[in-house]
Amino acid sequence: MLYQVLCHRCGFEQTIDRKLFRQDICPRCSSYLRCCLLCRHYDRQAYHECKESEATWVRDKEAANFCDYFELINRAGSDKGQDPAAVARQKLAALFKKTDAAQEEGEA
Repeated sequence: MLYQVLCHRCGFEQTIDRKLFRQDICPRCSSYLRCCLLCRHYDRQAYHECKESEATWVRDKEAANFCDYFELINRAGSDKGQDPAAVARQKLAALFKKTDAAQEEGEA
């Protein structure tokens, strides 16, 4: 399976076609890729900032670790590097946007 990895520090995007190893780093900024910030279980609001209840606590979320529950976030087809708030505003605006026909009827 191909994964689109977006570095948590510099935003560099790369394609990986294999399992990530603990020592894998970003070619641009040398930050670790197998870290909590790139795991699908990472959640700031969850206990220990992890949705996996059996995982052990990791102090440094940017550091490489040996977590057995690590699953890389697959960013293929995602909004590449866009601000989540801006994407949410665009979707909200599209939801409440009037169609051209409705606008013309309202003007008449």
